[in-house]
Amino acid sequence: MKKILLIVLAAFSTAAFLANTNKTTAPKILSAYCYESCFSGDIREQFRIEANTPGFAALHENPKAYILENQTGSSIGFKSPDGKDASGYLIKSKKKTNHWIFVIQEWWGLNDNIKREAEALAAELGNVNVLALDMYDGKVASTADSAMVFMRSATTPRLESIVKGAIAYVGEDAKIFTIGWCFGGMWSLQSSLLAGKQAAGCVMYYGRPENNLEKLKNLNCEVVGFFGNKDQSPSPAVVTKFEADMAVVGKKLTTHKYEAGHGFANPSNPGFNKEATEDAHVKTIAFLRSKM
Repeated sequence: MKKILLIVLAAFSTAAFLANTNKTTAPKILSAYCYESCFSGDIREQFRIEANTPGFAALHENPKAYILENQTGSSIGFKSPDGKDASGYLIKSKKKTNHWIFVIQEWWGLNDNIKREAEALAAELGNVNVLALDMYDGKVASTADSAMVFMRSATTPRLESIVKGAIAYVGEDAKIFTIGWCFGGMWSLQSSLLAGKQAAGCVMYYGRPENNLEKLKNLNCEVVGFFGNKDQSPSPAVVTKFEADMAVVGKKLTTHKYEAGHGFANPSNPGFNKEATEDAHVKTIAFLRSKM
């Protein structure tokens, strides 16, 4: 019996040792320095790498359930340059107008919270068509784990093709404004870059900035950004670098910073900051109206 006990204890000790030896530290959010020195590639790919780390997922509490009622928009489809079908949620202006706003989702997908944002913009601005782009091709996440999976499959070429398809859909006479949050904040700026001379104004909420100066030189519109001082993606250091980069290339950027964390403007986020969100919303509407 004593020998059996010794064997069992030895087995447990060995298992515990191996388990401890094989533990790996969860990846952390990439630092501003690492974004400058660890990579030389596309910022969009860099973000995809970060968005698939536990550190980034930890910034996102699972959203509260929300169902949009009395919606005025409808789902539409359009072709993208890669030959695939793309889609979005469209709210048409009652009067004919060439003003368009592309609304770009958070990493959760085109859920009812994003559609609510599109509805609010359409109602307050009036003379504008609002198109919320479906960047996940119909998939919507309700947990951080599923959002990571959808981000992983949303390749940069596919995302760019969706935006280019939307630009073609609205036509060459359209004046295109963009707005987005988190993943969508980054793609708001990227969409304005893709829109070329049609870009009329860009709003980005806590989105990863572009750090390629050559690309920023081709930006044809003013940018307004809203960021949290307690955020780690992008961190205050990354935002400061963005401000410096925009100054170097002679592009106009206005930033507003709040004592808030990541996703502070999402009402379905348990970390929602009502005061910061209301202030940012007023400034967003004022900016967009000034450009229309």
